[in-house]
Amino acid sequence: METAYQADGTLVWCARDMGNLLERIKAKQINVVVVGAGYVGLPLAVEVAKSGLTTTAFDKSQGKVDAINRGESYIGDVPSSHLAPLVKEGRLKGSSDADVLKDADAIIICVPTPLNKTKDPDNSFILDAADMIASRMKPQQLIVLESTTFPGFTRELLLPKLSANGLEAGKDFYLGFSPERVDPGNAKFQTKNTPKVIGADSAEGLEMAVALYSHFIDTLVPVSNTDTAEMVKLLENTFRAVNIGLVNEVAIMCQHLGLNSWEVIEAAATKPFGFMPFFPGPGLGGHCIPIDPLYLSWKLKTLKYQARFIELADNINSGMPAMVVTRIADALNDRSKAVRGSKILVAGVTYKRDIDDVRESPAIDIIELLRRRGAIVSYLDPHVPSLTAQSTHGILSQDVPKAEVEDAGKFDCVLITTDHRAVDYVKLVQNAQLVVDTRNATKASRKEHGNKIVSL
Repeated sequence: METAYQADGTLVWCARDMGNLLERIKAKQINVVVVGAGYVGLPLAVEVAKSGLTTTAFDKSQGKVDAINRGESYIGDVPSSHLAPLVKEGRLKGSSDADVLKDADAIIICVPTPLNKTKDPDNSFILDAADMIASRMKPQQLIVLESTTFPGFTRELLLPKLSANGLEAGKDFYLGFSPERVDPGNAKFQTKNTPKVIGADSAEGLEMAVALYSHFIDTLVPVSNTDTAEMVKLLENTFRAVNIGLVNEVAIMCQHLGLNSWEVIEAAATKPFGFMPFFPGPGLGGHCIPIDPLYLSWKLKTLKYQARFIELADNINSGMPAMVVTRIADALNDRSKAVRGSKILVAGVTYKRDIDDVRESPAIDIIELLRRRGAIVSYLDPHVPSLTAQSTHGILSQDVPKAEVEDAGKFDCVLITTDHRAVDYVKLVQNAQLVVDTRNATKASRKEHGNKIVSL
């Protein structure tokens, strides 16, 4: 391939005899670059490589790149035993050199999309990736965004950036959006067997995206355009956030009524129709549910519409860590103890069970709230070797010492925030003086030790 650009970066000509892109995709005669090798990108890159496509996992973190090239996984859902053979056989490599994009026929963007401090969308990672790609684009490329964003982003912001060098979307390159559906720690549904929604900017782009993803995803769900695909993702997680907000408020109601919220929900779940059980907890965590609905709310504000369900659910869910701390204070007070000076063990600091991810974990906020009230806090979590200010991106003011189940009796209160299967909760309750349980992990111990268990 030979290309030439003007001084301002405008593409003026390209000589390339590589055949039709769609036919090459179908024949697996393409190079694929996955931009971002995190919780979404690395599992995806592994599946792409397993399908027989030449694959590069691009990431700015040299540590991640080096680990990939050693065949060592840093993602729980990707065993090193799956990664290493792909690297050894030359089907997958890691790179921190953006020039790998020049030889890519298909580029899949899997970068973070957090919220900023005012809870507005932060799309800077996508836009940075777009600039990096745009400066290296060539005709006949397929680009698919997987990072969650608001409806219209791919069409309104990403497409113009990629067209800046004079290439025409739908003719010279093809653009799609396929929202990631990663559920860390899910043993049943992983990247390959989770149905995949795909939208594109043109009929030709959709055909190419479907052809690409059909190599490594079992079930594809094409939709009419990128806006629809973006909205699908936000609906999925808004549904969960709103229903979790509902049951969190039910838990608060049950406290006022003197009822056990877990018993109420479990009994309601016996109805064989018209009810889907959700369960309360200490707050929302992870990279999707606490964030994605607010992308939709923000977008609607630009159209002068208030997404009332989303904002109410966010208000309730965001308030759960403070409510848990109040619950601890009340439980200690009933035993003639103050939060200040009390030793508290936080059991489980990841945002969900059986993973090592502390992103947006409510346990982190609870630890800081307890410290502000003068508590002396330690943590217990078999999946997190250490909990530091650095590992929580500065949310923690200082490192947290680690303890074990056998140490539970040394604490004035044990707070269960994540119900890891590897933790012996029967033993934990036996050893503890007081347990505040936000996950119904102590159900088996309530009959014998109910006098020292306080439920959410």
